[in-house]
Amino acid sequence: MSKRVSRPIMQWLPKGWMPKAVAVDIDGTLTDSNKEIHTGAIKALRRLERAGITVILATGNVRAITYGLWRFLNLSGPMVCENGGVIWHPDWNGPIVRADGTRARRAAQYLSDKIGVDSKGITTNVWRESEWCLFTDENLDEIKKCISMSEFSDLSVVKTGFAIHLMEPHLSKGEGLKIALEKIGIEPSDVLAIGDAPNDISMFKVVGHSIAVGGSFDSLAAVAKVISPFERAETFEPLVDFILNQ
Repeated sequence: MSKRVSRPIMQWLPKGWMPKAVAVDIDGTLTDSNKEIHTGAIKALRRLERAGITVILATGNVRAITYGLWRFLNLSGPMVCENGGVIWHPDWNGPIVRADGTRARRAAQYLSDKIGVDSKGITTNVWRESEWCLFTDENLDEIKKCISMSEFSDLSVVKTGFAIHLMEPHLSKGEGLKIALEKIGIEPSDVLAIGDAPNDISMFKVVGHSIAVGGSFDSLAAVAKVISPFERAETFEPLVDFILNQ
């Protein structure tokens, strides 16, 4: 007979603290490295919503893909897309688009001319509204060096597990999340953020509590309040059990 594997006992949240909203990254947090979504995590997010805790998708992904997930999960919170470049809820009078992506696209073409990167970038660029993304196998150090010596030196260059993002310097998940929270009347101090990559750092810095999923980038784990012992989306079931059983 096989032994049942017990879960580690975790103090996921500060004692006496309960989030009013949970801001969740998608790629690498709700999914694995193959972009396969974890069904247990989906059920866990639905449990949060049924308990009256608003779930906000905060992602580097585009609005079209984020909306599809939001709709099928039947979530209530706004969406923070493209690393804070686009903030939206279907009930609002259109999205808040904080940059038009023109300079990011021009920077990608500049990089193509100078060092031969694929300026078309990743598939979802066809829907991007505020930034531009290159493939992760491009040389990050060369890209940063080339950008730093160009007219695009002020752009942010951020690598995640799924893309290299080129974006205006004022864009970040943290700033986008603050705008979304102001729209729905929730203070950042009442929010739990969950993520896996460097583009989640700004979000972790503005919220009341943060959790890096297992397998996160070291740079994110360094600023997280808690590091999950569970790999990526496997974090959600025990975490939500803890939240709802306090």
